[in-house]
Amino acid sequence: MSAIDFWLGRHRDTAADLPGADLPWLVRLREDAIDRFADEGWPTTRRENWRHTSLAFMGQQALAAEASDKPEAVLARLRERYRTASRGQAGAHEGVASVVGAGSTANAAASAPQDLDHWLVFVDGKFAPALSAIGGLPGGARIGSLADALKQSPETVEAAFGNASDGEAPQALNAALVTDGAWIRLGRGIAIEHPIHLVFIGATVADQHLRNLVVAEAGAQATIVEHYPAAAAGSTLTTAVTRVLAAQDSHITHLKLQQEAPEATHLATIEAEQARGAVFASHSLSFGARLARNDIRTRLAGEGAEALLNGLYHADGRRHVDHHTRIDHARPQGTSREFYRGLLDGSARGVFTGRILVAQDAQRTDAMQRCDNLLLSRLAEADARPELEIYADDVKCAHGATVGQLDEDALFYLRSRGVDAVHARQLLTYAFAAEVLERIAHAPLRALGRAALLERLPEGARLEELL
Repeated sequence: MSAIDFWLGRHRDTAADLPGADLPWLVRLREDAIDRFADEGWPTTRRENWRHTSLAFMGQQALAAEASDKPEAVLARLRERYRTASRGQAGAHEGVASVVGAGSTANAAASAPQDLDHWLVFVDGKFAPALSAIGGLPGGARIGSLADALKQSPETVEAAFGNASDGEAPQALNAALVTDGAWIRLGRGIAIEHPIHLVFIGATVADQHLRNLVVAEAGAQATIVEHYPAAAAGSTLTTAVTRVLAAQDSHITHLKLQQEAPEATHLATIEAEQARGAVFASHSLSFGARLARNDIRTRLAGEGAEALLNGLYHADGRRHVDHHTRIDHARPQGTSREFYRGLLDGSARGVFTGRILVAQDAQRTDAMQRCDNLLLSRLAEADARPELEIYADDVKCAHGATVGQLDEDALFYLRSRGVDAVHARQLLTYAFAAEVLERIAHAPLRALGRAALLERLPEGARLEELL
């Protein structure tokens, strides 16, 4: 049986039991999606968008999940880390309304206690209400599972779900097989003060397919966190799609923390549509999986919209991490900032391809893009392709990329002040990455990202004492 036949069979065997199986529009969409995946197959380097990342191996390996920690234990560790981070940031009140300048009222309760946050937990691709804890919500806000939303308000889900033709072949496979995900709908002017945590734990299944939909009406505000903790070991596959529809003057901050097991494959898409004056901030922290691919794109469809794409990735051994981004400036006076940094050790490879498109009508666009990679070994490799495509003449745009190693003069400076060689290297490595973390305005989430990074670095516990 070929790899494509396997997934065709999976769709055929599970279609009747998937959420929304009684909705004609979703049935058609799933059928179109699996047909598209069958036509295209797993992407290889022959495709331009996958020049440096091939999924051909997906047709040659069998997926299998090995024994893992119980979901309750995984969740408890994650919540305790966040609780510790929250305590460490007590008293810090920070705003985030403008992703490119000084803040305002969005996310004002940055130091809120962890038990006031909202937690939606999914185990093996399905909502786990017993592990979830959704706090009190203002009228006009809805936080729950996609499967439930398909039963209760399928017409609103249809408008946000997306199409079978969206994105690449892995996204089509996701549409065909998605079992659940988060459904977040915020009414006009609704502000969710405390973060919404979406936790996805793979326990016993080898593949999970998740889709999160966020619909923010005019003036709404929220911070949403996607966690993918290491749970099931073995050759597992996660496909995940997160779609954000941000109406006029809404403010949505999205942070993704990916820490899956060393043999996992993680294929994810984050896409946003921004109306007039909408602000969208994306923070991608990729620290796990054998191969991780993140397609992140936003369309500034309204005048004066603002976007921040901010990312940090760490890979060692023979791991591979790829960020493929696109920012479409479709209307005037849009502002975008894009910063990605990579830490690459062993024989790892990091890939960044970023494209900024400025349409003819998007005059007075202000866009900047930068990718920097730090090679920590002789065999590590980084590929960076920043791109600008500009059709307007009254714009301010810039891009750049660097690949380098630790500064020997800086190492000597630290050694001369009594820091041993190992920790001198780690201090400089952390300092390189810290600039990305500092852009996370919510203090406990910034501290959570910092802790996740230190876990990845050798001698991380000792390094934390030195900071």
